[in-house]
Amino acid sequence: MAEVKKMGIDVDLSEEIAQGNYINLAIIAHSTSEFIIDFASVLPGLPKAKVKSRIIMTPEHAKRLLISLQENITRYESSMGKIEIPTPQRQSPGDFSHGGPKIGEA
Repeated sequence: MAEVKKMGIDVDLSEEIAQGNYINLAIIAHSTSEFIIDFASVLPGLPKAKVKSRIIMTPEHAKRLLISLQENITRYESSMGKIEIPTPQRQSPGDFSHGGPKIGEA
């Protein structure tokens, strides 16, 4: 098990978690008290997406995640170049989109 130090916090990272999961679909829902993000993998020719991980967080932490992702994307693009997102002719199941399914409050 690896230990990582982030912002003064010791973080345990097991070998299994460190391997990560490939995902190409995120489904985001929210209630008044939480955001739920399902990370899934859609494979060609298979009828279903397999959810690899579900993350549940408070609205405040969801906003912090949004800000952190934006900061990291900005740093990435300043060193690697702009990330281009092609405009699809139609939305496919593997597209990350903010127009995902709307799920009622929990």
